[in-house]
Amino acid sequence: MAGLHSSSRPSSSSSLSSSSSSSSSSSSQQVFTSRLLLLLTLLPLTLAFFAFVLQWRGGLTDPVTRWSPDPFQFPGMDNPGSNVGSDRRSGSDCVDLLGRSKSPAFPYFKDWKFDVGSDLNPKICIISSTSAGLEQTLPWIFYHKVIGVSAFFLFVEGKAASPNVSKVLELIPGVKVIYRTKELEEQQAKSRIWNETWLASFFYKPCNYELFVKQSLNMEMSIVMARDAGMDWIIHLDTDELIHPVGAREYSLRQLLAGVPGNVDMVVFPNYESSVERDDIKEPFTEVSMFKKNYDHLPKDVYFGNYKESTRGNPNYFLTYGNGKSAARIQDHLRPNGAHRWHNYMKTPNEIKLDEAAVLHYTYPKFSDLTSRRDRCGCKPTKEDVKRCFMLEFDRAAFIIASTATEEEMLHWYREHVVWTDKELKLKLLRRGILTRIYAPMVIIQGLRDSGLFGSVIQSAQTTLSKDTKSSNTSRVDKPGMISSRKIGVKETTATARRILEIPNETSYDSAIPPLSPPILDDLHIGI
Repeated sequence: MAGLHSSSRPSSSSSLSSSSSSSSSSSSQQVFTSRLLLLLTLLPLTLAFFAFVLQWRGGLTDPVTRWSPDPFQFPGMDNPGSNVGSDRRSGSDCVDLLGRSKSPAFPYFKDWKFDVGSDLNPKICIISSTSAGLEQTLPWIFYHKVIGVSAFFLFVEGKAASPNVSKVLELIPGVKVIYRTKELEEQQAKSRIWNETWLASFFYKPCNYELFVKQSLNMEMSIVMARDAGMDWIIHLDTDELIHPVGAREYSLRQLLAGVPGNVDMVVFPNYESSVERDDIKEPFTEVSMFKKNYDHLPKDVYFGNYKESTRGNPNYFLTYGNGKSAARIQDHLRPNGAHRWHNYMKTPNEIKLDEAAVLHYTYPKFSDLTSRRDRCGCKPTKEDVKRCFMLEFDRAAFIIASTATEEEMLHWYREHVVWTDKELKLKLLRRGILTRIYAPMVIIQGLRDSGLFGSVIQSAQTTLSKDTKSSNTSRVDKPGMISSRKIGVKETTATARRILEIPNETSYDSAIPPLSPPILDDLHIGI
């Protein structure tokens, strides 16, 4: 027994030793784990603190914001009492432009002039045919400058061609003003477009058809000017349209087009249509935030499932066109294909349609748009005659109302067909994605206005105009209706028509793409 007890002691001692060793190992492992966790916690905190200290001392330079003294605000969101040009302590002149605040999303401009000589690429130009005044044109130009447009080719008539307006436009860097003179008419009368078939169905018709031909001729001329100016992309826009360049890392048209593959010739921007909520809008660009999405940016079931509620008794889902606008890469044999598209004489362009970016079309945003459109067209207010003048049903209906109704009746019609007053319907369609809120253009343009930019541009032009009372305006035709695309080449009308019929097959092209309405409910059954 003693032997047994004696032999059991070492075993007990060995067990205690093993237990102690195991406990020591476990304790060491816990200490190691704790230290590792502490290290992993302290390391990022130390790095973050180090980065903060460096940036606080000015040791790091953010390449996106190196031209922006205050990169954390949108333009104009600083102290309302700040005065443009009052503080010149900064080495960057962009302080003066945006009231000491500039968004990091717009790193393009080093001074208030938005210098067209920027070395940033690609270079983008916009061509427009307009008769609008400065209250619309100035915000339109500078908004597009902010998102990266380098040059503007403005074919002006009416109010836009008046000295008080055109002189201001001429003084803006990057803006080329082209007047509708006799010389321009004669030059455009020699265009090859008149001898081809793709635009022939629009010739010698009034109002919208006339404008469509004029826009196409202007686009043709602008291609040559864009090439001479070293542009990479060209876009045709009206002055009631704004590019909405979402989909890129920055709110930048330049960055958006820089990401387009080199084999793509044309980029289509689906259009969104403004949905005004009041009948007293004065400045649509800063007062309208609600838009109706394009069919191309909606699931089919959502679009067709809400079609009737979205139209609100109007002829179509959109009041006017729904086939968007496009940007074309400057290249050989480029030509217009109507106001909405571009084409090429030698090939079918490789075209892509953007999934997020859009053109914001401010359609009939002001009640006065009813009468202003009526005053520009001399058609009879009958259902038959308006078909000669307008391509889309809503334009026809609006023209008839504006020509036959009283002011009170017009206002009632406008509220019923254009203004969104039903709060429940708005909320419903916003939740379903048919309607959407877009604020970026409002913020940018209001910021530019608050900075005093528009006022300073006008004041500068008025000073220049007072010194130069003799305008080079003698050859301009400023009276509305004096110049007409129906009169271009009118002396050769018969000969032109004959030549059109005799064109060889190889120079016959598909018809130009007109403004088209979005799909209707019947298209759902056709698709099935």
